Amino acid sequence: MGLLDGKVATITASTRSIGRGIAQAFHDEGATVVLSGRNEEKGRKAIEEMGGGDRLHFIACDASNQQQVEALVDGTVAKCGRIDIIVPNAGGVANTAPVAMMSDEEWQYELNFNLNQTFWMTRRALKYMLPQQSGRIIGMSSMYGKISTMAVPGYIANKHAIIGLMKAVAKEVGTQGITANALCPGFVPTDMFYETGPATVEAMGLPNLDALAQIMYSVTAIQRPNTEAEVAAAAVLLASDLGAGITGTTINVDGGASPY
Repeated sequence: MGLLDGKVATITASTRSIGRGIAQAFHDEGATVVLSGRNEEKGRKAIEEMGGGDRLHFIACDASNQQQVEALVDGTVAKCGRIDIIVPNAGGVANTAPVAMMSDEEWQYELNFNLNQTFWMTRRALKYMLPQQSGRIIGMSSMYGKISTMAVPGYIANKHAIIGLMKAVAKEVGTQGITANALCPGFVPTDMFYETGPATVEAMGLPNLDALAQIMYSVTAIQRPNTEAEVAAAAVLLASDLGAGITGTTINVDGGASPY
């Protein structure tokens, strides 16, 4: 028996990287998993690589779009009959402009892509979780939800805010069988790092991506990057009955980088 047998989970941005790792871990533990992302072809490929079957589904979703995020939650219930676990995993560094030079449009997109999609997905899921008196909400923050660095002010502000949102939700629904927590991964060399890292390298005046990676994991106790599987293992804990008493808090998977 798996830790998530009979549960239904949906995860934004789950066709690759950390989201894909969490989806795989949930599926391995017996959950029905609805993957999502902008590209349907990538969704079909992810399902095929994960082995297919009737416990894997895909719904196209641009997580920066409120209507599509809400439709993802509704679509999960329409396909699977219920929703037990959500992981608003989408997000990342959308731009590297300093605060003094950031436009309103850049700021708003960063909000939509990170904090707002977490809020939209959580609010919609509670519509179903509250009547069933059970649910697991796992917001995706970061070690940069607790500390700061150069060149990514929007990302840092959003990741701090996601922790606050999860704490607030936990207080609101704690007696209803629902938990809400934030995962705080450290440096994981995902596709996003290689896609957005060059802009950060330029903004910080570094010579290359290797220099950026070294800065990010040099502050850890383990002196190496974390892995997608390590983040996924923490997500399984929070999603399962083993995590029933864990709510309103953060789980660091950062190799000891965060001070608390």
